[in-house]
Amino acid sequence: NIPNVLLIPDLQQALSLHELGLRVVVGELDDPLTYIRLRAHKAALVVVMNDDVTSTNIIFTIREVSNEVTTVTNADQEDSLDILQLAGSTHTFQFTKMLGQALARRVLGLSMKANVIGRFDELLIAEAPAMRTPLQGQTLAESRLREVTGVNVVGLWEQGRFMLPSPQTRIGASTVLVLAGSGEQLDRYDRLMASTEKREERSGPVLVLGGGRVGLSVAGTLKRMGIDYRVVEKKTTKAQSDVNVIQGSAADLDILVKAGINETPSVIITTHDDDLNIYLTIYCRRLRPDVQIISRASLDRNINTLHRAGANLVMSFASLCTATIMNLLNPEKLLVVSEGLNIFRSNLNRALVEKPLYDLRIREETGCSVIAIKKEERMIINPEPATRLQKGDELILIGTAAAEK
Repeated sequence: NIPNVLLIPDLQQALSLHELGLRVVVGELDDPLTYIRLRAHKAALVVVMNDDVTSTNIIFTIREVSNEVTTVTNADQEDSLDILQLAGSTHTFQFTKMLGQALARRVLGLSMKANVIGRFDELLIAEAPAMRTPLQGQTLAESRLREVTGVNVVGLWEQGRFMLPSPQTRIGASTVLVLAGSGEQLDRYDRLMASTEKREERSGPVLVLGGGRVGLSVAGTLKRMGIDYRVVEKKTTKAQSDVNVIQGSAADLDILVKAGINETPSVIITTHDDDLNIYLTIYCRRLRPDVQIISRASLDRNINTLHRAGANLVMSFASLCTATIMNLLNPEKLLVVSEGLNIFRSNLNRALVEKPLYDLRIREETGCSVIAIKKEERMIINPEPATRLQKGDELILIGTAAAEK
């Protein structure tokens, strides 16, 4: 029953945050008494998001109070992972690196394959951008995706908003499909996209604007995927000797031309300054109306602004952290796709037994979609509407938090 609180060592900063409506506690980060007063040993979870050295001290101090409480810690540096775990961190993540990998996986690049974002046994959940695919401009009914590949479109991301699909839903350039299916079904989807893929005249490198931790993580992921890239970074970095890194301002047209703005299929904007990201999004969209723009948002409130500025896809650092933490906090959830969007399981009540799915009207009545039925050790992925439910079956569903309730 302990409320969510922020522990802040500075009184003035704490007062400022309190005025924003946040629950704030003032205390020394390295004092065991602080965590005793907070009753940290009774907390559901303790999240530590300081710099690596301070976080190590905090975790070590918390372990003086409790060895059992679960902790989640962010690590900025690769070398800090082992140190934080030795200090007692239960779960340690490199959130900036994870964000970079997620941004890179959504680039059009060299293929139109679906990106797997979660799995439960043989059930896979994937995202697939529709931009420049044969699906763009079609309705879901016209695409015949389920009929041809077996995959089920269980949701759509449209400019940062999740939508439940209908047969009449039209797929646009900014649409990202959320797919559910088996590995074989997703392979069929990938083959379908490959067989109908339209080769673009522009085949230049992907532009990564910003060479910080997120930008370099994007670059590393693109390199592993075999996709050519150029990183534009204003400051001198350790990676400056890399021929793919161009030093200069991303607001300088000459620098962007040198990096390949006129040939690139995609631009990924990765700085931690949302104002700058909005500025660069508008600039790149004016220079290249047809390019795919993927942008990072540090604050969720700027997601819609970035979409209005011209970004096709926006990924929020805050939402990534929240989704990761919620997956740990709610183990009964199979997967938190994003903040407020869950894949969860539900046991049958007696009123549902021996009835076909189409009689239950689950999507119409609740807004949730059935993506699988687990029958003892067997999983039926994307069951047909005529499938009858039996005693002991377990439904696997996807829906928003409100739809789940």
